[in-house]
Amino acid sequence: MTRKLLGKISLYLITIFLVGSLNFALIHLMPGDAMVHLLGEEGYAYLSRDIENLNALKADFGMDGSLVKRYERYVIKALTGEWGWSFYYGRPVADIVAQRLQWTLLLLLPAVLLSTLLGGSIGAISGWKSRSSRAERLLPLFFLFLYATPGYCIGLLLLAAAAHTESFPIGGMMGADATLWRVICHMALPLTVLTIHGTAYKFMIMRNAVRQELNMPYVLTALAKGLTEHQVLFCHILKNTFPPYISVVALNLGFMVGGSLLVEVVFSWQGMGTLIYQAVLSRDFPLLSGTLMVICLSVLAANMAADLLYALSDPRIKEGSCGSYWN
Repeated sequence: MTRKLLGKISLYLITIFLVGSLNFALIHLMPGDAMVHLLGEEGYAYLSRDIENLNALKADFGMDGSLVKRYERYVIKALTGEWGWSFYYGRPVADIVAQRLQWTLLLLLPAVLLSTLLGGSIGAISGWKSRSSRAERLLPLFFLFLYATPGYCIGLLLLAAAAHTESFPIGGMMGADATLWRVICHMALPLTVLTIHGTAYKFMIMRNAVRQELNMPYVLTALAKGLTEHQVLFCHILKNTFPPYISVVALNLGFMVGGSLLVEVVFSWQGMGTLIYQAVLSRDFPLLSGTLMVICLSVLAANMAADLLYALSDPRIKEGSCGSYWN
């Protein structure tokens, strides 16, 4: 088991290296010159007359040399934790990312928790009663429509409704009185969007998983013993659907991270989404590289935690009788 666990960790390390290399390639192949955004068109044209000073300025910001040299410096800085200096904000990238990441987690973690509980419970009940009524058959279509609709589109609709009703703040993170209640009010709409979108996907997964278990012999045996439908569903069926559901939640976390970035831009939530958006507009390469790498590490950490929870929750994997998962 230890050897298999080390092999799993090595795969994650290789994934981090590949994603980091792809991150570097995508950023440095973007059109446009970062020096133009840094100096302005007039300043860049004026400084272009003095090639030595322009090259010296590029060297100060780490934009000199060939692409190979830049990649070498990128790998060294990534390993040492020195993510560079933000051109746009004039601060270390690590400090900016640490400040903005906490606001994204404040929005994302409750959304993941709520969508996991709502999607799992509603999906389990709908899967058990899938043939009971027409409403139960129409419910999957409703959630499929919600999942097919991009999160930022749902956000724009809620934003328009909130602007007319004036019941919730339509942007930002806090008012003039920066109290906890004001922060909760401002995060209500983006949290609702992320929860709805995440619940729709997890509902469909849990519903299909429960329906696959309905015809298993242990379900018929439990009903024959006189157990109620509630006991069979929540004490027997969910035990078998829980391990794969954990993996689904972890994989869906990556999609929720991507969706939360766009939702943050819609609601002007000052988290990682608006930070990446501003870094792209300003061609702030160090900041963009640091933010994308943090998101990659967060998703991989969630998937690794799901692997461990999967092994702990399923005795077959823990005892090695289903060892292909760890191979």
